[in-house]
Amino acid sequence: MDPRWLDATEKAAWHAFVSTFHLLERRIEEQLKAAAGLTHPQYEILVRLSAAQDRQMRMTELARDVVASKSALTYQITQLEKAGLVERAHCPSDERGVLAVLTDAGMRCLERAAPGHVEVVRAYLIDRLSREELHTMTTAMRKTERALRSSH
Repeated sequence: MDPRWLDATEKAAWHAFVSTFHLLERRIEEQLKAAAGLTHPQYEILVRLSAAQDRQMRMTELARDVVASKSALTYQITQLEKAGLVERAHCPSDERGVLAVLTDAGMRCLERAAPGHVEVVRAYLIDRLSREELHTMTTAMRKTERALRSSH
């Protein structure tokens, strides 16, 4: 069976998405490195932990939330642990489970990095779109996210 090639409209949408994603990711990485010495995945881990109850999450849940493989998350947690931003702890309800715990130093690091991060996200994405465009983008990306998550 022949592939369904993208038509001009579909190709334009795909190319715009890919270019924008890579350019924005590069700006975010630059800002986070300069502000706190973090990668974007590390920043997202700190954000998720800061919002979790007791600033801790099971590693499996954290991997799902930050969309990382278990091995990629383990690597990032190891780097954050070496920097004193995260600690690992045993899960009291499951002896095989491991928790990632945000340290006070990790919270301070996040507080330093967050204002600049939000500034970049606003300057290059959020403030460039109308409320209607933001709603449309959210709806479209959530459809794609659901399809991707349900295919595993």
